[in-house]
Amino acid sequence: MLRSLVVLALIATASHPARAMVGGAAAAPDPVGRALVVIVGSRGNFCSGAALAPDLVLTAAHCVLPGADYKVVEYDAARQPQLRDIARVIAHPKFNPAAAAAHRATADVALLKLGAPLAGIVPATLYGPGFTVAPGDGLTVVGTGVTVPGDGRSGGVARSARLIATGQPGTLQIRLFDPATRGDRPGLGACTGDSGGPVFGLADGRPAVIGVVSWATGAKNSAGCGGLTGVTPLTLYLDWIRGTAKILRNQL
Repeated sequence: MLRSLVVLALIATASHPARAMVGGAAAAPDPVGRALVVIVGSRGNFCSGAALAPDLVLTAAHCVLPGADYKVVEYDAARQPQLRDIARVIAHPKFNPAAAAAHRATADVALLKLGAPLAGIVPATLYGPGFTVAPGDGLTVVGTGVTVPGDGRSGGVARSARLIATGQPGTLQIRLFDPATRGDRPGLGACTGDSGGPVFGLADGRPAVIGVVSWATGAKNSAGCGGLTGVTPLTLYLDWIRGTAKILRNQL
């Protein structure tokens, strides 16, 4: 049951708006790569998340919709997957699933309280209030999605891509593309399994989470991936994240 659930999750390709990190993304460096976790669902879906503490994970709300059971995958020393229990899932109360599916701005953030701390995790740091993004600014997207759609063997590795902001980035939504292709042809970007993965900016020269991956498109806004990567920035939700994290710590 353990192996079948993990395999089903890793080969899923259509469960969520954002698909796999594509375009030849490199393995994520420390420390951002060691903050990454894989989240799998009983319906065969899988996503990425960032540990904010050994027992607390930030991800996208669309990754943990009601009606399914979810686990976090922890890899042992031999790189064998082990499923870890999630004690509680709390999505932002203003999250709108229909808006997320249509690539519109919504509160696509959730926190997961784990049943026990994960080993080997280096928790990520949240960027403080006041973070702004201008067109052309570079951000680092990190995820654990498959690099070859449909090939579960290519998933489960933390990979990163340096993308730049386009359009009019703000506090509701940020759109990123590969600076080498600018979304006109396939390039670096998020895809299946990278939904919920953290997006990093620099705070005093150190990586800090400024948002989570919500969706992706193919080149020229086509279906697929390797075009735009849609990000939900955390600016408006920092108080909710910190307050909810405090509640989870006090309850469990």
